[in-house]
Amino acid sequence: MQSRLDTSPISNWWWTIDRWFLAAFLSLLGLGIVLSFAASPAVAERIGLDSFHFATRQIIFSIPALGVMLFVSFFNPRQIRRLALIMLCVMLVFMVSVLYVGVEVKGARRWLSLASVSIQPSEFLKPAFVIICAWLFAEHKRQPEIRGNMFAMLLLCLVVALLLAQPDMGQTLLVVGTWGVMFFMAGLSWMWIIVLGVIGIVGLFAAYEFFPHVAGRIDRFLTGEGDTFQVDMGHEALVNGGWLGLGPGEGTIKRLIPDSHADFVFAVAGEEFGLISCMVIAAIFAFIVLRGLSVALKEHDDFSRYAICGLVTVFGFQSVINMCVNLQLMPAKGMTLPFLSYGGSSQIAIAISMGMVLALSRRKPQKRQPLAYGFSSTILSTK
Repeated sequence: MQSRLDTSPISNWWWTIDRWFLAAFLSLLGLGIVLSFAASPAVAERIGLDSFHFATRQIIFSIPALGVMLFVSFFNPRQIRRLALIMLCVMLVFMVSVLYVGVEVKGARRWLSLASVSIQPSEFLKPAFVIICAWLFAEHKRQPEIRGNMFAMLLLCLVVALLLAQPDMGQTLLVVGTWGVMFFMAGLSWMWIIVLGVIGIVGLFAAYEFFPHVAGRIDRFLTGEGDTFQVDMGHEALVNGGWLGLGPGEGTIKRLIPDSHADFVFAVAGEEFGLISCMVIAAIFAFIVLRGLSVALKEHDDFSRYAICGLVTVFGFQSVINMCVNLQLMPAKGMTLPFLSYGGSSQIAIAISMGMVLALSRRKPQKRQPLAYGFSSTILSTK
C-alpha cells in the first residue's frame, strides 16, 4: 500500500486517480476475457481453428490494453493533447491510405494491414478527434478571437468525409453525435442547434438514399424481411437464457451466431449467464458514462471538462448501439461492445480512450485564497 507521504510518481498517481473509474474498467476487461471463453470456441471450430484461438488472443490483446491504459493515465493534460495531435495526424494519413490499399470486407475498406498486423484507423481516430475538438472548443471560450469552433467544424467535416468514403455509417454517427454533445456543452446557440438538427435529419435521409447497405438494414429492421438471421439468433439467445442463464458452456443458440464473439457477445452473456448478468453489464457502462459526466461538470478546466464528456459519450453511444442491436431495438450495425467484444484495434483504442479519462479526471492540486490577517500562504488542496 502506498503511503500519502510518498511523493513518487506511482504514489501520486495512486492517491489522485479515480478508483471508481479504474475498478469499472478493470471489471469490463475481466468480463471480456470470461465472455470470450464462452462465445468464441464455436466460431473458432467452425472455421477450423483451435477452440480457444480467439479466447487466447483476447487475453493477449487485454495485456497490452491494460498496460496502455495505465501508462496513458499518468499523463498530464498537456501530454494528452500532444498524444492526441500525433494520433490524429497519423490516423488521418491511415484513413486516406485505407481507401487505396485497405483490406476490403463486404464492400467496405476499413482495415489496414501493416507488417501482418491489421488495424482499424477509425477506432484510434475517435479519441484523438475528441481531444483535439475539446481543445479547440476550450481555446475559443478562453480567447473568442481564436476561431476554435470553426476549426472544430472543419475537422468534423474532414473526418466525416473520410468515414463516408469507406463507407462506415456507424462510426460516422458516433463521431457526429459525440461532437454535437461536446459543442452543446461548450455553449452553442439555439441557431446552431436548429441548423445542426436540420443537417442531421437531411444527412440521415441522404444516407438512406445513397448507401444501399444502409437502406437494406433499415428496411430489414422495419419489415423483418431479408437476411436477418444473425440478429434473430441473437435475440433468441437472450430469450433462451431467461433470467439466470443456462450456465457456462451450456448455450446452444450461440453456436449458430457467426459473430457471437464480436458484435453479439452481449447475446451470449444473456444465454449463458442470464438477463440479470446483462443488466449488470449495462449498469457498469451506465455508471462509467454518468460518473464521467458528473466529473466533467465539476471540472474547472474547460479542456478537461469537454474532453472527459466527449470520451465517455462516445464510449456510451457505442455501448448502447451494440446492446440495442442485440435486443433488436435498432437496425443491425457492426459495432463492438467496448472491452467485451473480440478485436485488437478496438481493445487498444478503447484502452487509450479510457486511459485519457483516468488521466484527465485525476484530482488536481488547487490554490486556496490567501489567509486572513495579511498572511499570503499557498496551501494545496485537491478537488
